[in-house]
Parts: sequence; C-alpha cells; structure tokens
Amino acid sequence: MRVDEVFKQAASQGTAPISFEMFPPKGELTLDTAREVAGNLCKLSPSFVSVTCSAGGSGNGAATAPIAHMITSEFDTPSVAHLTCVGRSHADIAAKIDEYRTAGVENILALRGDLPAGATEDDKPASDYAYARDLIPELVDAGFCVGAAAYPEGHIACEDLNLSVEHLKQKQDAGASFFVTQLFFDNECFYRFRELADKAGITVPITAGIMPFMGKSQISRMVFMCGASLPSPVIKILAKYENDPESLQAAGVDYAARQLCDLKEHGADGLHLYTMNRPAIAATIMERLG
Repeated sequence: MRVDEVFKQAASQGTAPISFEMFPPKGELTLDTAREVAGNLCKLSPSFVSVTCSAGGSGNGAATAPIAHMITSEFDTPSVAHLTCVGRSHADIAAKIDEYRTAGVENILALRGDLPAGATEDDKPASDYAYARDLIPELVDAGFCVGAAAYPEGHIACEDLNLSVEHLKQKQDAGASFFVTQLFFDNECFYRFRELADKAGITVPITAGIMPFMGKSQISRMVFMCGASLPSPVIKILAKYENDPESLQAAGVDYAARQLCDLKEHGADGLHLYTMNRPAIAATIMERLG
C-alpha cells in the first residue's frame, strides 16, 4: 500500500498514522534477525515501517530492499525503503530503482544521506545529486510514492530555519507526498516548525519522529549528529539518573511516550517512532498511546 494513501485514509477517519523505523542488522547480514525484529514490530499494527540504509555505499544498504519486501509480503504491513543519493551517479540510482522495483517496494524515503566518515561539506564525494530534492523527481517518475526528511530545528548544515523550510517546500514541489521529521526532544520546536511550514505552503503530511533516549552517550551523539536541542526536563533526567542506567532508560521511554501523546493531542499529521530495533520499547509506547 502506498503511504500517501495511508495518510489519506487516516485523515478521513480523524486519526494520525503511527509508524516505526528499523534498521538492517549491521555487519554480516542476518535476515533471520531482521525477520524477528520486523515480525515483533508488525504485531503492534503500525501504519507502516520504514527501513534505513547506509549512506555513501557503505554499511548495510544492501539489506534495505529485502527487509522492506519482507515486511510487506510476510507481515502484511506497508513498508518504506530509505534511499540515499550522496556519492551516487544517475546509473547508481537507476540500478537501485530496478532493485527496489524487483523487491516490490512501493514507497521510498529520499534522503541525501550522511557524508562518509571523515568527509566534510567541502570535500564530499562526487555525485549527480546535490540534495534529496534532486533525487525525488526521478523516483516519482519511476512510479514510487516518495517521502522526504524534515528538520524541526533546521538541518545541522543550515543555520537559518526559514531556509530549511524553503528547502522543504522545494522537496514538496519536486514530488514528495509526505515528510518524516528528524528526532527532537522539545515539542515546541515542532509546533513552531509546523507553523512555518503552513505559512510556506506545505500541504503534505508531516509525521513527527521521536526517539527514546537510552543513555548519555546516545543522546550526546544524537545532539551532535542532528543538532537537536536538549530542553531542561531532559537535562534534569540525565542528571538524576547519571549512575542508574536502568532507571535512565525507563525515564527515556517515558519521556518519549509523553512527547508522542502530546503530539497526538495537538493534531500531528502522524507519529513516527525510531525503535532502535527494540520491539519491547515500541510495545510500551504503543500501550501508552492507547
């Protein structure tokens, strides 16, 4: 099923789709591990499950299409396969389109992708695609339902939030039919961003992406990778449970659940949980969401 239809059906029923993200196993591919994770996630009846890939031709990108196919064919759940374009040529993307189409993929999240380790914006690898918006029309023309990323606090490489919103509009104009936000810890950032997006003429659904924090090292990594700000309640939780990892994880899951409940109450178009391949955490949060 196409994800744009998922959003249309939910809107007609006055509900918000709840979706998950999972990533392929790192290192040597074990589809059995992915099958176990995907199966347990799909038991929770998400509206769709997105499957990440690695950027720059490294890591676990080869597993993305098979796992997306598995989610749809074995667990009867719509899937979204990520596709990055950094360092890729038109021929590379044509090959990926053939691969995804052969795997029965209907939905793609078009991303520029992170630069390879050690690369900077000034020495990024040669590519036929400067940004995700350059990839989107090619995927739409190939018949896919295409989504793209949104950045409630602005892209980490872009200091002007208004400019980030302009880039979002360009992605919509290029053919994106839904957006998934990068993680954030302060819902007010999302609400401000949504107002700016409305004023800019963004009309396709924006689903809010939330990741539970599990520990100090993880949250530090996310802050520096994504540019997400840490509100005072999160800092207080980190300080309170500094020497109690189990309680810190429980508090992180609780905080994410409260974020998602608040977003639901404030009419977010959709709710997207970065599951970190932990179905038990997803189950706890789905229970809280009712």
